[in-house]
Amino acid sequence: MAKLALNKTTLNREGKRLKAYQQFVPALDLKRKQLLAARQESRHALDQFRMELEGVQSSVKEQIPMLAGSGIELSRLLQVSDLSIKHRNLVGLELPELEKLELETAAYSHLLLPHWLEPLLALQRTALRCQVEIRISLQRLTLLDEGLQKTTQRLNLFDKVLIPQAQANMRKIRIALSDAERAGVVRAKIAKNKRRKLSAL
Repeated sequence: MAKLALNKTTLNREGKRLKAYQQFVPALDLKRKQLLAARQESRHALDQFRMELEGVQSSVKEQIPMLAGSGIELSRLLQVSDLSIKHRNLVGLELPELEKLELETAAYSHLLLPHWLEPLLALQRTALRCQVEIRISLQRLTLLDEGLQKTTQRLNLFDKVLIPQAQANMRKIRIALSDAERAGVVRAKIAKNKRRKLSAL
């Protein structure tokens, strides 16, 4: 680190830096609060989707217990035909959101397959939607956690390092300038006394 020059130019420069740093702090703090709120909202949404998925799984167990021994492959009957994810900008972070999810049911014979397949497919549709939403929510949370960590680090850098450092530098320069001023006054008095003594001789 370069040695601090104890002069008025450096004092002015440090004052400008301090002012700039202090302007960054409220913006970073606001960004951090927005990210915290978005993270809380995303966690709540994730919990809701997980609960909904558990509810669907419980419904399948309770209402359609015969599925276990049926040997029907649902993955062939129900597939994702269209999935699109949009991104929403939140304070510089591009967060994914489900825009469109279309599920396609393969053609099947209503006579060959059991009567309970229709309600099962309806539950399966809900389960697939929940699984997609859970994945997207997890991605959102990862991005929000990373963004929050970076923002908190920047906020701490300004609040706990750069601002106190600029304030300490300014204090040091002011003390040095006042000491130099005082020393100048003392030297002037000494010189004046010497001149007076010399003129008295």
